[in-house]
Amino acid sequence: MAWKKFSGEIIHEPILEEVERAIAREYHAGNKLKVCIGTDSQVKGSVTDFATVIVFLREQKGGFMFIQQERTSQKMSIKERMLTEVQRSIEIAYTLCDLLDLYDVGLEVHADINTNPMFKSNQALHEAMGYILSMGFVFKAKPEAFASSACANKIVQ
Repeated sequence: MAWKKFSGEIIHEPILEEVERAIAREYHAGNKLKVCIGTDSQVKGSVTDFATVIVFLREQKGGFMFIQQERTSQKMSIKERMLTEVQRSIEIAYTLCDLLDLYDVGLEVHADINTNPMFKSNQALHEAMGYILSMGFVFKAKPEAFASSACANKIVQ
């Protein structure tokens, strides 16, 4: 699965190398970064589209993101789909965490799961939170999980 920039430009190098290049470029420009990783999905008929994003936030100077998309025809319950989103985000966070630690870049994993029990996605909240926290990552859920609920959401719609 290829990664791309928001502009649609395909990233041909491994994502770890591209992230390191981006961090070095931003630090050279004097920017302090934080990285937020999130995944969202959308069911359309018999297929489910997933989008995972790596969002780079420049302190008081906007940001940019890298995007990975995948489509599957596997049937999933809402809880299974929410936990699959979290799994995808954790895989990327785990891939990047040593590099981010090396450059002292903060990392958050965002889950597109509502904290309000009135919403169906809430049934996966405790498992998702436990999964993310047990891996040692900072956990954010809706409404603070903008990487998944805003950034990745725009890609899958």
